Amino acid sequence: MLNRKFIDTHCHLDGEEFADDREQVVQRAREAGCAAIFLPAIDLSSCHTVMDVCRQYPGYCYPMLGLHPEEVKADWREQLLAIRHLLLADSSPLGPKGCLLQQEPPVAIGEVGLDFYWSREFEQEQQEAFEEQVRWSVETRLPLMIHCRKAQNEMVHILKRYARELPGGVFHCFTGNAHEAEELLQFDRFVLGVGGVLTFKKSHLPEVLPQAVPLDRIVLETDAPYMAPVPMRGQRNEPSFVQYVLLRMAEAYGISPDELAENTNRNVERVFGISLK
Repeated sequence: MLNRKFIDTHCHLDGEEFADDREQVVQRAREAGCAAIFLPAIDLSSCHTVMDVCRQYPGYCYPMLGLHPEEVKADWREQLLAIRHLLLADSSPLGPKGCLLQQEPPVAIGEVGLDFYWSREFEQEQQEAFEEQVRWSVETRLPLMIHCRKAQNEMVHILKRYARELPGGVFHCFTGNAHEAEELLQFDRFVLGVGGVLTFKKSHLPEVLPQAVPLDRIVLETDAPYMAPVPMRGQRNEPSFVQYVLLRMAEAYGISPDELAENTNRNVERVFGISLK
């Protein structure tokens, strides 16, 4: 049993996969030591489902609003306009202080980024949509939750234009090598999000992370319901499983799980600008 609580910085708890037992999933997460769960939206519809779930668990579930690159289609401009309206309304200073909102305001813009893994049909549109949301981050001072697959060069090129102005963020689901880690960590207010892949038998991350990623540049995540860690691989992933990522990461860095939890929690608080009890 861990003495130190941990945080799941990336979980699609609003998904249909949790429709039948979401309350039990949250209860298991609390019992396992998960102190908070951050929920990324992927499109306009999920912005609403994310906010609905966060209203049910105030002070525990925190929303992130954005347009995922795989959801960038012909209507992407209309989607972004509507998401921006939600983002600005829910991050208004009149939110929690003015008691006009019944939930935590957004803690980040996400899940945003570039993904050319399956198709490059909307490559230009993805880059335009990503850059627009990067500008939102500069404007609102909300960090970015970034998804990138087979597009790191293009992503880095866009981010470099705004590097001095960006408040920070997370490069979600990092699975790369030392060189790729170094390239991402040049953005000095950003951290790497690491999940279940770390625990996989053929993963190189246990060697790469201690070599290339300082303890103050990493956070924990599940990406639930996807990519459950060993020993739960093959099952639906859920926030309570962060404990397995934490244990494997602590082993890789040669420190205690409690020390790793303390470091990653501190990183979450610094990047997202919130204090979690």
